[in-house]
Amino acid sequence: MSLPSERKVAPEKVDKTYKRMRLQAFIAATFGYALYYVCRLSMGVMKQPIIDAGLLNATQLGIIGACLYWAYAAGKFVNGFLADSSNIKRFMAAGLVVSVAMNFIMGLLGVSAMSGSIANSALFVCFAICWAINGWAQSMGAPPAIISLSRWFPLKVRGTYYGFFSSSHNIGEGLSFVTVGAIVAAFGWRWGFFGAALAGAIGIVLILFFLHDGPESKGLPPIEVYSGELTAEEYEAHHAELLKKAGDARAAQKAETKQLQKAVIQNPGVWILALASAFMYMSRYAINEWGVIFLQEAKGYNLGEAAGIIGINPIFGIIGTVVSGWLSDVVFKGDRKYPAFVAGILEAIALALFLYGGPERWVNILAMVLFGVAIGVLISFLGGLMAVDLVPRKATGAALGIVGMASYAAAGLQNVITGWLLDTHATDGVHDFSHVSIFWLGAAIISFLLPVLNWRRKQQVI
Repeated sequence: MSLPSERKVAPEKVDKTYKRMRLQAFIAATFGYALYYVCRLSMGVMKQPIIDAGLLNATQLGIIGACLYWAYAAGKFVNGFLADSSNIKRFMAAGLVVSVAMNFIMGLLGVSAMSGSIANSALFVCFAICWAINGWAQSMGAPPAIISLSRWFPLKVRGTYYGFFSSSHNIGEGLSFVTVGAIVAAFGWRWGFFGAALAGAIGIVLILFFLHDGPESKGLPPIEVYSGELTAEEYEAHHAELLKKAGDARAAQKAETKQLQKAVIQNPGVWILALASAFMYMSRYAINEWGVIFLQEAKGYNLGEAAGIIGINPIFGIIGTVVSGWLSDVVFKGDRKYPAFVAGILEAIALALFLYGGPERWVNILAMVLFGVAIGVLISFLGGLMAVDLVPRKATGAALGIVGMASYAAAGLQNVITGWLLDTHATDGVHDFSHVSIFWLGAAIISFLLPVLNWRRKQQVI
């Protein structure tokens, strides 16, 4: 985090400046992270064309996908901690720069592969390396974005704005399936990587111009004082004590952050939510990564139709994320457990309908509508907000790092297991999805049962 600015905003301009800059930060965090997602999910649309071209099989594609998620999991843990004490604007932009570069390189590799200039085995290794690097870069997106919301918005409306922000996942997923799907269908799978890279470049510009590190870095009072959570005297007394112990502002920040992060690691409630999120991410990314190929192979849809149906899921996910935060703040007074439990049941029902409901178009559309709404709520709650609610504000990044590490390690494991199950039970090149369906649905059911263990747990006090 940047040190407080020596130039203070005049008292009569504080309110107007605060509202303007936090709106800019909110828009940059939300849409910047949405464009991160386009650079992450681009390959999910391309699986069937790559298999049809004879370049890679399902197991290899599963391993490549796992490389991204495992690198993302490790990076999420490390970068969640680093983001707490970094300039979040530079941090978030740097990650997207690397992600754009990896998508562009993979597009070039695809062109070389189709022309016969690179062997299939070499393509597999190069794709795995690039996608792993992309995974680490992707882990630099969510922590600074969410930290920005934590620094700019008070507790009483945090859930509402977090819900709006969480729609960034759905916006990015929708753009990936609909836009990248259209590009791939029209021009070939290599161009899907180039389209994703262009989207990421737009995100970089948005972050650099509009994401702000924190109120104090702009000469504004901290959110605790501006919102009335603490008086200026209470806030100054707290930090004066830290200064006395640590000697200077930067050392005080680091000392306090380290203490809080250590306590978060030892909090069992955070780890329970991390495990629940892990199973939810298995089912979520099963659809995101393999849903298109499932509709193509198991239900007879073409690429454009399949991508369009899967693209419905994140669009309706926006409803889930936006409503979830507002509902939990206003109706449940910050209590997320009941809406999260109901959303978990809805996700399992929707997934069962998608997997076993037959090939009719309306059935699959309805399944994706329900799945999108449910996952939208669960991403907001299990994927972050419920863990954030358990820990102090200045350890937000640490809690997100733990949850993110578990979530994406599981997403990577899901990719490998799914690819292996499909190739193991394939007949004459046709994949059997029966075993995979049980695996996906079981993960969804476990994900909404685990948080029940946290229902009586209170916020951590240090």
